[in-house]
Amino acid sequence: MKLIQKLIDERYARLAARFMTLVCYLGMLLLTMVLALSLMGRQAFSLHTNTNTYGTAIFSEKNHDPSSRSLIVHLNDDIQVWTNANDQIDLTIQIGLSMMCAVSILPLVFAFWFLSRVFSNVSKGQIFTEQNAVYLLYYGLLQLAAALFAPFIKLLICYLVNLFSDGRIAIATGKDILSGMLPSIAFLVAAYIIHYGIHLQDEVDHTL
Repeated sequence: MKLIQKLIDERYARLAARFMTLVCYLGMLLLTMVLALSLMGRQAFSLHTNTNTYGTAIFSEKNHDPSSRSLIVHLNDDIQVWTNANDQIDLTIQIGLSMMCAVSILPLVFAFWFLSRVFSNVSKGQIFTEQNAVYLLYYGLLQLAAALFAPFIKLLICYLVNLFSDGRIAIATGKDILSGMLPSIAFLVAAYIIHYGIHLQDEVDHTL
């Protein structure tokens, strides 16, 4: 019991909140770097040429040997690319790859920003506030939207790219929908709990 009381001590909680604020900032930085690498053509996909198939290829290099490259972005989706008649990957496909990466990354960047605001407030002793409830609500909604809608947006991007490209691109996505939904729902519930607690506190204050 004493150990539990020490762990939930306000001083340790504030230190943990400051640490988690830094973790959120680091997550935002890493996600931004991932998107930048994708825009630079360093997003991995499976490539089918007229003569060969490469399990891990990138747009920015003609030599698709995995041992010769570093700093490659790997999404959780299975992306397949077929070259055109000239055995090349056109720019339209690269734009589509970066757009699919952005659909995965940008909601997470904004979600981490809202979560960092919550931890920042907690580190200052501002816990049961309407602002924290709103930030948690936004975080949960962004995570839920990313889990539910991102796969369909990626499929739409593939469809549009195939309309304008001489090559072809396909994606198998959506395998992380359930694992993405459950944490987001938990944060929505947490936002409701904080909001309800604030409402009860206001009623108590008015009663007194």
